[in-house]
Amino acid sequence: MTSGGDERISNSYVPRVRHAYLTYKNWLVGQTWTTFMDVGSLPESLDFIGITDGITFGRQVMVRYTSGGLQLALENPESTITPFGGGGRIVSDDNTVPDFVAAYTSKYDWGYVKVAGLLRQLSYDNAGDIDADETSFGVAVSGKYKLSNGDDIRFMFNTGSGLGRYAALNAVNGAVLNANGDLEAIDTTGYAISYRHVWNEKARSSIMFSAFEADNDTALTGLGTTESTYSTRVNYLYSPTKALTVGAEYAFAHREVESGLEGDMNRLQVSVKYAF
Repeated sequence: MTSGGDERISNSYVPRVRHAYLTYKNWLVGQTWTTFMDVGSLPESLDFIGITDGITFGRQVMVRYTSGGLQLALENPESTITPFGGGGRIVSDDNTVPDFVAAYTSKYDWGYVKVAGLLRQLSYDNAGDIDADETSFGVAVSGKYKLSNGDDIRFMFNTGSGLGRYAALNAVNGAVLNANGDLEAIDTTGYAISYRHVWNEKARSSIMFSAFEADNDTALTGLGTTESTYSTRVNYLYSPTKALTVGAEYAFAHREVESGLEGDMNRLQVSVKYAF
């Protein structure tokens, strides 16, 4: 890691590297999207991801084996931890074992369904009075359903204990320290659904909804941590040529923290994209 990045979500570096990997037969070695994520279930959004509340997301170094619809991967470990009583996020690289992900994708005439499982170790060693480990696990189900008129429905559901940085762009940490210096995993659940309508061969729209909820023990995390979020988006995209796309998107988002404080966001976004 360099000063320009971190290993929590996107594994950025200076110079910036997003994907760098080699494939040989059934094997992949290098950095790319985590096996726990499903790129195909992401809607077409001006906001890159769009449904941030309800998805699993990450980019990191891994060794992955693929055979048909089956994928098995050992991936870069990293723990995000809330201090006892709340406060700034602790990012720990003290793990002794890699994260393990197993996924299976079933393809059909109408689309596909992907089921993925995550098993990992959360660790924190401050070279002092804390040397703690906790087991984290989770499951994600996602896919796409294609309609006969060219429209499609994309969906994602994920839940687990200690998902942390894998869920909702690390909206909540994987674990919290208790008064004894031990780690306790934080349970979270997220889901998202989107509908994409094709108006004609050059125009299409997507409407999206996603939500996230955390089961925090406020006696440990404090009242400043995120309890829930949700957002909805709708857009219109027009491609006069295959390479050029112009569009506009409206987004509404809501967040509530454990103290009861809440806030809303309204945003109108426009873009022009040229693919080459």
